[in-house]
Parts: sequence; C-alpha cells; structure tokens
Amino acid sequence: MRIIAGSARGRRFDAPEGRNTRPTLDRVKEAMFGMIQFDIENTQVLDLFSGSGSLGLEALSRGGAHCVFCDSDKKSIQVIKHNVEALGFGGRSEVLFGDAFALLPLLSAEKRRFSLVLLDPPYESDFYSRAVNELVRLNLLEDGCIILAEHAFKRPPQFNCPNISCGKTHKYGDAAVTKIIYSEQREEQS
Repeated sequence: MRIIAGSARGRRFDAPEGRNTRPTLDRVKEAMFGMIQFDIENTQVLDLFSGSGSLGLEALSRGGAHCVFCDSDKKSIQVIKHNVEALGFGGRSEVLFGDAFALLPLLSAEKRRFSLVLLDPPYESDFYSRAVNELVRLNLLEDGCIILAEHAFKRPPQFNCPNISCGKTHKYGDAAVTKIIYSEQREEQS
C-alpha cells in the first residue's frame, strides 16, 4: 500500500494481515480524494472504521491538520500506530481502539468537531446510516463537513438524516463512493 499524493507521496505503508480489513484500492482512493482535492487543507479528519488507516494517512499527506483513527481490531490499531510514526504524522494523529459507537460519545464529550469524515465500515454492515446519525446527534460535525462513504455499489447506504445531502455516487468496479455534506442550517429549517 502507498500514499498517492501530498507530502508523503509514493511512500509505502503496512496493511494488517488477514481478512478482517479490506484496504481501499489505489484507484478508489485516488478518486475519493479527487472529489475533495480543494477541501482537504487544514481539515480535522475522522477516519472511522480505519482498517489499515489508508484513508486517514492519505488525508494527512494531502494537508489535513489532524486525524483521529478509530478501529476495533487490535492488529489494525498496531499497524496504524506504526504507519503514523513511520510516515511522520505522529504529532498530527490520534489512534483510538474500540467500537466506533462507543468511541463517538467520548469524542463528543471532549467537544471534538470534524470537517472531514472518512467512512469505510464493512460493506455488509448497517453502520453507514447509524454512524452518520450518531455523528449528527453527538454534534461531532462542523457545518459543511464532508463525509466520504466507501461502500459496495450494489448496496448503497441509505440515510434518513434531514441535515445531510448526498451528492453523486461514483462507481469503481464493485466499490462505490458517495459524497455527503452536512449542513447545520438544514437541520434548523426542518
């Protein structure tokens, strides 16, 4: 695995062994970040269901100010910690071990807010809408926050939150990426 662009461009990093993670393909990652290439600088990033940390590492390389990585797999957490240090992002990263839905209230209690959320849970899960609803409910999103959700093309996530709008979905083989925008005003109007 490698960083595609930015300060760590071309640098390789490790991925966890085994079948518990599904690393994002380079072409999907490149397309994801192409969708937001002018919106990454100085963002507060949340890489939820981090797996290898590939998406958060790419965001940091492209100018993200700080990234919180969250995953429930111990091997993944060890690999992410190693990658963060090896790529020189230790001072701009936080790696949290635990269930995403248990970690989100802790981040909320710390009054954390994110301007970019990278959402890549297991494709077969129902975590997409649940995660977005929790992010909104716990006030973890800045107004205008971009959420990039990687999912199976044949199983697009369904969202029922009034203050988000789904942009275009882009297909890459069996994978797809949907860009979602959060708006505090939309919530106030409903």
